[in-house]
Amino acid sequence: MQTIRTADMEIPALGFGTYQLEPADARRMVAEALRIGYRHVDTAYIYNNEEGVGQGIGDSGVARDDVFLTTKIWVTNFRDGDLQRQAEESAERLGQVPDLLLLHWPKPEPALEETIKALNDARARGFAKNIGLSNFPSALFREAAALSGAPLVTNQIEYHPYLSQKTLIETARELGSSITAWSPLAQGKIADDAVIAEIGEAHSKTPGQVTLRWIVQQGVIAIPKTASERRAAENLDIFDFELTADEMARIHGLAHPGGRIGDWIDPAFEWDQDTSQQ
Repeated sequence: MQTIRTADMEIPALGFGTYQLEPADARRMVAEALRIGYRHVDTAYIYNNEEGVGQGIGDSGVARDDVFLTTKIWVTNFRDGDLQRQAEESAERLGQVPDLLLLHWPKPEPALEETIKALNDARARGFAKNIGLSNFPSALFREAAALSGAPLVTNQIEYHPYLSQKTLIETARELGSSITAWSPLAQGKIADDAVIAEIGEAHSKTPGQVTLRWIVQQGVIAIPKTASERRAAENLDIFDFELTADEMARIHGLAHPGGRIGDWIDPAFEWDQDTSQQ
């Protein structure tokens, strides 16, 4: 498994996502994912499957120190005190301290300073080993980084061929952080893309494999989710080929203004406005 270096640590470049997986499916798939070679698992308090994820890690037989585990604080728990309580509850549900604890979405209330201070306190209390963000636009990403005593090791965002995130990727690099891509396969939309299919034929790879390779080849972490053992194995098989500069550029060229799939950001904030991926 390749890794992405950020804030003096290594994060596995390909993780296993568990969004919308029921607890039993999360347990089954996490155990299988780790068995076949994944070493990074992503969940969240709001997914209601943290217990299943933790059980799956135990079922896998993989040593805990060899697994990078991420969970997230839900937006209703951003106040000082509430955040620490949810962080402790998540660790209890998981049956282990997560390697990374993220703020799931930015909210205007309470003030970011209070929330970041509470997030740092949760880390200091031992409820998480590292902290970070999810779905934060660049301006807010910078503000959060300036307020945080501990490094914010990633910003987990929607990223796939149809959505440019050039500015956020550059912001993460400037801050010594990283980007983690959720919905990296655009919820299956890439399966019917002629450009990606043509590139896949040249490498004897599926559209999904080409897309995931395109993401990790940029130094971005990807966390595809699936309830299929076969698809999990397919998604993992991306480290034996490399895309050319021209192929990377062709996939970058698929981005368009209407490419965003999931937009639940609070109206108080705005996304970075990228016109192209390149």
